[in-house]
Amino acid sequence: MASQYMAANNKTIYTALAANLLIAVIKFISGAVTNSSAMISEGVHSVVDTTNQFLLLFGIRRSKRSPDERRPFGYGKEVYFWSFIVSILIFGVGACISFYQGVIHIKNPPVLEDPTWNYIVLACSLLFEGTSLIVAIREFDKVRGELSWWTAIHRSKDPASFIVLFEDSAAVAGLIVVAIMVYLGHHYNNPHLDGVASLIVGVILSIVSVLLARESHSLLMGEGIAPATQKHIRSLVEKDPVIVKVQHLFSTYQSPEEVMLLLMVTFRDELETEDINEAITRIRKMIRDAYPLIHFIIIQPEKAEH
Repeated sequence: MASQYMAANNKTIYTALAANLLIAVIKFISGAVTNSSAMISEGVHSVVDTTNQFLLLFGIRRSKRSPDERRPFGYGKEVYFWSFIVSILIFGVGACISFYQGVIHIKNPPVLEDPTWNYIVLACSLLFEGTSLIVAIREFDKVRGELSWWTAIHRSKDPASFIVLFEDSAAVAGLIVVAIMVYLGHHYNNPHLDGVASLIVGVILSIVSVLLARESHSLLMGEGIAPATQKHIRSLVEKDPVIVKVQHLFSTYQSPEEVMLLLMVTFRDELETEDINEAITRIRKMIRDAYPLIHFIIIQPEKAEH
């Protein structure tokens, strides 16, 4: 199931990559021809999104490397690191350039040009970005189950899935804003609205950047399994006849597909070392059968707390 999920995410990323690469080219051509800061900002936005997709694919590839002496638990957290870099790029490049373009064109608004080419580009961009967004929504919808969208995003341990979802949503929202402002600017003969559109795009990208940074930061810093899962694991372990109590449970996601689990448990006093070893092997198998993503299980005997 996990490998199928990762394959689905790669499909989403490749779809977004192809769409953004094509859109970036036609946006820059349109912006240069019509001298529109809003279109230039949208072009930069698409370039940033394209770069982000390359970084996500790079992070996913690096996270698949096998454990070695330097990284005995593997390279799974590479995908979390590069996802965090993506969130920074969205603001540091996309939002800041949009703000810059907006301010410059509000102070020195360009002469309004024929907007026909802009409308054509915006329509094509909406078609491509909309298609990419629909793919992202459908793939994420397959794994969220009965959860609400925000809850599913917050609980997701695979940033590649919700990053593309956020990026495509921001792209569609930005295109709608630009289309409205281009129309109003020409309808009311107000070139300042072109700069305003760039500022609004910058705000949208800033919001997306903050949300993505928050989620990626949590995963990068070692987010653990859900409380309900912890409770169930405690229940499973304590049902074993040789276990008195699970004293402590620690966990962390090494990657979207790998969890490390540390259990501090109290065994019955009369057990021999061989009995304890057999129990540890039995408990590990029981946990892995119930939760295949828990690859690393460390069980440490501990005396009962008084």
